[in-house]
Amino acid sequence: MAPQVLSTSFLIIALFLTGRAACQLRPTPEKVTVRVFADQKEGTLAPIWNYFGYDEPNYTYALNGQKLLRELETLSPGPVYIRTHNLLTSGDGSASLKWGSTNVFTEDAAGNAIYDWTILDHIFDIFYRTRVKPLVEIGFMPKALSTHPDPYRHNFPEGSIYTGWAYPPKDYQKWSNLVFQFVDHLKARYGDAEVSTWLWEVWNEPDIEYWKGTPEEFFKLYDFSVDAILRALPQARIGGPDSTGPANPKAAEFLRMFLEHCAHQKNHVTGKIGSRLDFISFHPKGSPKWKGDHVQMGINRQLASIQEGFKIVSSFTEWRHTPIILGESDPEGCAACSARNNPQNSYRNGPLYAAYEAETLNHTLALARLEHANLLGAVTWAFEFEEQPYFEGFRELATNGLDKPVLNAFRMFGLLADERVQVTSSGALSTEDVARDGVRGRSEINAIATRREHEMEVLLWNYHDDDFPADVSPIDLIISGLPATARQGLLEHLRVDSDHSNSFALWNRMGSPQPPSAEQYEKLQSAGQLQLLDSPVWIPIEHGHAHLNFPMPRQAVSLVRIQWQ
Repeated sequence: MAPQVLSTSFLIIALFLTGRAACQLRPTPEKVTVRVFADQKEGTLAPIWNYFGYDEPNYTYALNGQKLLRELETLSPGPVYIRTHNLLTSGDGSASLKWGSTNVFTEDAAGNAIYDWTILDHIFDIFYRTRVKPLVEIGFMPKALSTHPDPYRHNFPEGSIYTGWAYPPKDYQKWSNLVFQFVDHLKARYGDAEVSTWLWEVWNEPDIEYWKGTPEEFFKLYDFSVDAILRALPQARIGGPDSTGPANPKAAEFLRMFLEHCAHQKNHVTGKIGSRLDFISFHPKGSPKWKGDHVQMGINRQLASIQEGFKIVSSFTEWRHTPIILGESDPEGCAACSARNNPQNSYRNGPLYAAYEAETLNHTLALARLEHANLLGAVTWAFEFEEQPYFEGFRELATNGLDKPVLNAFRMFGLLADERVQVTSSGALSTEDVARDGVRGRSEINAIATRREHEMEVLLWNYHDDDFPADVSPIDLIISGLPATARQGLLEHLRVDSDHSNSFALWNRMGSPQPPSAEQYEKLQSAGQLQLLDSPVWIPIEHGHAHLNFPMPRQAVSLVRIQWQ
């Protein structure tokens, strides 16, 4: 496998050099002026980035999985939520791409239920010890309950993944009993106070083949599941339907049907009108394309899905103020599809993924304001994959224990304060334009700024859909509205780019070793941490103003932090 990885790396280098030659014909970028008004509040910045998820729950207790969960928990002061598939799936607990299992439910020869929480406890014990909060997904269908149990375990990427686990239950009451026992067991093991802080939702993407039943059968499954959860934990916060991106008309119609069911239709359990819905979830995804020599991201499709979902929710008077969780909000739809076989996914190893997340964060928040949506969180469907080559190009936050540049973008987000202040940028693009057209002309250089009592944070990024090199852009950062009594500030400038906070770049310079030596691995671990662009320095603050100039490459993210007394 190593020769193939080396050839992939040489291809990346060749594309870089080709792009650099082309870029020499481009005009030098104009200076971009970013103005921060530290005394003009713009509301609260909710940590919507504190949500992550993955298909394979058994990776949770792998050593690298535990390491990554500990890192995620320390991203922000607030809680970090984790959503995983396959918590009720039958199997021996072994994991593979897009597969996991807990074997919590089987039956004896007489059809009596047998519950075994051994594997499940291993998963949730790690969640509890690492202090992350589960966003508990109720799924998938145990083999003993499935109406079409065989074939059951898939072998991705060979064949279809939609096997026996995706079918409705042969007995909805047995399903309800399983869900009740599942929730009741978790409450007994971790305590009522702890599980009351968790979030709960039913199934995944029931508008496509993740659910082999009809929409009405899913609504029945939802009603039975909600009833069982509430019997075990009356204070539970329950949501759904975690359907696919509403930019697709069929997905949009399914979301409307689900909201209509929860608001106005007969409940399959109670016989009354409506079903409990504490938050609404759907999955906006982008659509990158391979253009022959580089990746072109499709951020506009992701943003269009977000906006359409917000519009659908707000069209229901019953739901327009209900919290929304973007249950999977990602550049595309297959975390386990490697860049080796899917070159459009080659954005994942380098700083483009980090810049994309900053760009998406900004416009997602802007769309929430524009559509008056009550946005609670946005789940990044990325974690880590076991027993895979280094930097294989999966959508993941770390590879074999080495943090990727995108994780450092989330570290930057976590350093932002709660109080947002006003920013203008001469390099900004309107959210309406980006949601419609993407970023295909000039790059977008924009910022988010926050403030604490004696500290200012400015997150800046330089993003373009097309992943080819370009000349750096000079940034003129002007901060006004600082305390009149402040005379100087301690400046720290953190950076993710081709040379900083970038384990992938160092791995390429090492010759793309599979695997790295112990000495190389130690250096790669260090390169994967969030790094300073320069050493911290004291800068003058004059009459409440601070002024900085620095270059910013394309596909880069900066966090400028100034502290004063």
